[in-house]
Amino acid sequence: MIKVTLYRDNNQITSFELSGHAESGPYGYDLVCAGVSAVSIGAVNAVLELTDIDLAIEQGSEGGYLRVTIPNSVDTEIREKVQLLFEGMIVSLQTIERDYSQFIKIQSK
Repeated sequence: MIKVTLYRDNNQITSFELSGHAESGPYGYDLVCAGVSAVSIGAVNAVLELTDIDLAIEQGSEGGYLRVTIPNSVDTEIREKVQLLFEGMIVSLQTIERDYSQFIKIQSK
């Protein structure tokens, strides 16, 4: 199962973590894994491209792990853009969770 953990402070995303494997199909044909990967990596790439900030990114060498942290030093205007992009990511992940809840779980801390 893929576990998505959102870390918030004052309802603002400070970081998120994805861990595990969906195992909803054979390797290379796992649509849940592919969807979660595309949504999360796409959101991270959008933030990097559109805001020009340095996110703290940790990835597992074997896949199955991604942690992204927004630096505290980001100014308010850029932080709002980052929040919007990551909230969009969450909406997409929740859509996947709604249809494939046996393979993905989202929680907030």
